[in-house]
Amino acid sequence: MSSDVSAVLDNPARNRFELAEAGETAFANYRLNDDVLTIPHVEAPPALRGKGTAGRLMEGVVAHARARKLKITPICGYAVSWFRRHPEHNDILS
Repeated sequence: MSSDVSAVLDNPARNRFELAEAGETAFANYRLNDDVLTIPHVEAPPALRGKGTAGRLMEGVVAHARARKLKITPICGYAVSWFRRHPEHNDILS
């Protein structure tokens, strides 16, 4: 499995970031208002759970936000707990 954050793709037509691994796609829905990316839902298919896919997805979301100079508001319980486990990214929180 790749930990390359460039594998995380922005799908603006569906308002979500996507990470495909092992033929499945994990995603993080988002709303973009001005310069704030709100993350209301993160989901990994059952086949990808427990394998770090959602964490790699979040790393990619952070990379996209940094590249676009956006702040992030995590609403989803997973996203909130991911940021708690990764305080090195607290500077990007809105």
